[in-house]
Amino acid sequence: MGLSRLFNAFSTDLGIDLGTCNTLIYIKGKGIVINEPSVVAVERGTKKVVAVGTEAKRMLSRTPGDIIAIRPLRDGVIADLETTEKLIRYFISRVIPRRWLVKPRMVIGVPSCITEVERRAVEECAYTAGAREVKVIDESLAAAIGAGVPIFEPAGHMVCDIGGGTTEISVISLGGMVVTKAIRLGGDEFDEAIIKHIRTVHNLIIGDQMAENVKITIGNASADKKIEKMEVKGTDAITGLPRRLEIDSVEVREALQEPINAVIEEIKRTLGQTPPELAADIVEHGIVMTGGGSLLKGFNKLIQKETGVPAFQAEDPLNCVALGAGMYFDYAKGMNNSRNIYSSLNS
Repeated sequence: MGLSRLFNAFSTDLGIDLGTCNTLIYIKGKGIVINEPSVVAVERGTKKVVAVGTEAKRMLSRTPGDIIAIRPLRDGVIADLETTEKLIRYFISRVIPRRWLVKPRMVIGVPSCITEVERRAVEECAYTAGAREVKVIDESLAAAIGAGVPIFEPAGHMVCDIGGGTTEISVISLGGMVVTKAIRLGGDEFDEAIIKHIRTVHNLIIGDQMAENVKITIGNASADKKIEKMEVKGTDAITGLPRRLEIDSVEVREALQEPINAVIEEIKRTLGQTPPELAADIVEHGIVMTGGGSLLKGFNKLIQKETGVPAFQAEDPLNCVALGAGMYFDYAKGMNNSRNIYSSLNS
């Protein structure tokens, strides 16, 4: 026990949000030290890393034939184990000096919908990248901690975390998740819906980054009095020539209807499976929205309209999972105590 405490005293604890779109790393006392795209550029033949993060994202769809820009995570899980390991190792080397004698402890937030094999792949990747201890926790629990939700209360709190590849909705009480639902749908599907719509309606092919820019700039989930417009650039699907097009926020909202409705239906299903006492608490406390997808304009208003339950963004929605993961070890003891109390009350 003494040796373990000594290791912990000199160890750096990392909270990692290993996201489909972005990887965030939190260090206690320093805050978010890494927030970069989950993209790695490698040489085609040698697999040697050319660039990681922001620099690598700029290379997506723009690289010469001998360089490949890879997004190693899809739908919130590892699609390319070797490249993900390189991604994690690179970011860790940036935040922890090579002279550091004690390997870091890592807490990684993952979607609850991943399989046990996928969960073990995340652990293996972190250990190979240099971790001393790895704890993998559900994203919604990490998001709740990061959002400041009082998870140890004997009351229901609902968190809706909309990431790049997954959306997770959980009801939390006494430090544990009572009901959890997750779907492999997130911000990437919002982008794909915009790409599909513009190609179908306007015969214009646009890239992922242009679609993401449209979503961020004029994307919206509910009707607004002000109609916004922007210019998009792409390739004409018929002539193959470059072309410009002006679209407005009304059209973008129509394009996003399908993925937006899928998220709302999942929230309704989760509420429908929530015990009445906890459901009453949620009506009082509201639904806490985290993740990049929650930033879509008017999304919280639409959820409130469709469910009758107040919905609001967390104070720092983009960073909640990383923040919560970073604070997990401090919360772990209280979490275990809460569960022991809950067990004694029901014994």
